[in-house]
Amino acid sequence: MIVVAGEALIDLVPRERGALADLRPALGGGPYNTAVALGRLGSPTAFCSRTSYDAFGEALLDGLRGAGVDVSGVQRGAEPTTLAVATVGTDGSAAYSFYVDGTADRLFTAPAALPAGTRAVSFGTCSLVLEPGASAYEELMRTASAQGVFTALDPNIRPGLIADADAYRARFASWLPSVSLLKLSEEDAGWLGGTPREWLAAGPSAVVITHGGDGLTAYTRDGAEHSVPGEKVDVVDTIGAGDTVNAALLHGLSAQDALSPEALAGLGATGWTRLLRFAARAAAITCSRAGAEPPYASEVGAP
Repeated sequence: MIVVAGEALIDLVPRERGALADLRPALGGGPYNTAVALGRLGSPTAFCSRTSYDAFGEALLDGLRGAGVDVSGVQRGAEPTTLAVATVGTDGSAAYSFYVDGTADRLFTAPAALPAGTRAVSFGTCSLVLEPGASAYEELMRTASAQGVFTALDPNIRPGLIADADAYRARFASWLPSVSLLKLSEEDAGWLGGTPREWLAAGPSAVVITHGGDGLTAYTRDGAEHSVPGEKVDVVDTIGAGDTVNAALLHGLSAQDALSPEALAGLGATGWTRLLRFAARAAAITCSRAGAEPPYASEVGAP
């Protein structure tokens, strides 16, 4: 079982490019997209979050169930669902503004235990910024790591949600000893201001940086770097592409029985290249269609 912990929200996605384009509601949130992608790829997956009883909350749970994701541990509340308004640029890249005050997912509390058979837990995005839920997710991350569970982190920086950038950067650094795999975009890396080698020294066994259409690079503790180019595709938008990379990395590591720091260290050039190519292929499919629509196993092939 791979557990994905974090927010589920509604993306208001433009039907065309431009600031005043008509918007359509779409199921989203970085962790939510990661869970759906994992389920579609065929990994046994559970979602750990708090959702609203409103119509959007019900639709979010239905989307998870449709992907085969276990939602039995999802907490519920009467508060409304978080909204994220996306604006798509001329190159297909997406920017977001958020409506988060008083929403259901902010009131998440850490569960007493993870589901039986949990091999990995994935964290990231808004859920690690917005209190009081952020502290609860942080507690879960530290507890899982202390129990020897493989942990993955994608900070997926949303600057508009971060009131104190320096405080967030310090908090991010405090998570690293509890992280097995750190994945982030090159934009996130630039905003955080560190380097893969500095982050590796603080705890993770590997760091994967995405370069948009130019591919991915993995950095490992033995000093190695492994890179693959991006898959060429006609980009509709990039919504959910990074979340698909998260899922593909975890699914591929599970397929290679490498969901441990020791196994991660032993992947070698062949294992990393295969894994990164699989992630690039999966992300390209997501970019080829509107909104966060990650591929199914039949579309992307074996990792």
